[in-house]
Amino acid sequence: MSQNPEPRGPVAFDAPKGDVELHRALQQRLLSQTKPPGSLGMLEEIGLRLGLLQRTLMPKVERTRICVFAGSHGVAREGVSAYPQEVTGQMVANFLNGGAAVCVLARVAGASLHIVDVGVDADFQEDLLKYPSFFSRRIKRGTESFVNAPAMLPSECAAALEVGREQARLATADSIDALGIGEMGIGNSTSAAALCAALLPADAALVTGVGTGVDGAGLARKLEAVRAALLLHACGFSGPEAARHWLEAVGGFEIAALTGCILEAARLKLPIVVDGFIASAAALVASRMEPGCLDCCFFAHQSAEVGHLVLLNVMDAKPMHQLGMRLGEASGAALALPVLRAAARLLSEMATFEAAGVSGASAVPALS
Repeated sequence: MSQNPEPRGPVAFDAPKGDVELHRALQQRLLSQTKPPGSLGMLEEIGLRLGLLQRTLMPKVERTRICVFAGSHGVAREGVSAYPQEVTGQMVANFLNGGAAVCVLARVAGASLHIVDVGVDADFQEDLLKYPSFFSRRIKRGTESFVNAPAMLPSECAAALEVGREQARLATADSIDALGIGEMGIGNSTSAAALCAALLPADAALVTGVGTGVDGAGLARKLEAVRAALLLHACGFSGPEAARHWLEAVGGFEIAALTGCILEAARLKLPIVVDGFIASAAALVASRMEPGCLDCCFFAHQSAEVGHLVLLNVMDAKPMHQLGMRLGEASGAALALPVLRAAARLLSEMATFEAAGVSGASAVPALS
């Protein structure tokens, strides 16, 4: 990102069809507030987009939730991670006990937290299963290794998509204003890299990074796994059919759940804060299945994972912060939720020049 950005003018944003008048009204409100046009940068665009989603000049992001989907990956057996497979289940327990980074950041953001087991290969203690924030939706104890077979059967992928849709519906039923989404699954950066390489398409080396911190030999194994999968599962599909094929072939249960959550959130006009590389790979799949679904997506940050910038550029997505993070588990989304709240409050609460008795600029930019 540029250290000295050019001054911004009025917010330029393409409104969905049918929302042109609301877009003009939101933009006019931004222009009438006590600040130079565009001086709040991305906060103005975020506020405008929230207003369009909520269909109001006074958007609000007060009640927030973070949803972490977890699943085990068969491809982890190929030595693609610096951590053993059992860490997925151990981290789910850590989430429920409140000790993980996302738990701390959720408390900072004032967000509730849902942990969803979509396909973890672990046995949890009975006391953990009773947590109201835990959703046991396990489809199977992990995916297959996609270097040998499709990661999921079509029926398994469909079930995982529905798990994500359920969380979007629950958020709406609970009057949640914005939902942050992330994941936990050892091996899932390999899965996300394979999805990106197949769907963008891109050379595997451009989208395959160190993930949990693998060494040179580990990165070579990741690249080998991604390239083997691209050859094994090559298809002649395009459009939504290709997206579904590759999700089944190389995805994970938690990645499919993230995809379903985005698809349902788009239907419900629920703002979704997408975490890092893996969650963004799910957004890519969702956008190929339903092109308009990115209207509901706000991208939290630019991960340090090598493929994330490539992915963000392809989706024309503007991350809200860049802190060199690559943890996953919705940690970046938790940090971004207060930014959405600030953008909504600025649009709703900031005084206009007229109301505050402040002189405006001598030449206010006209709306086209």
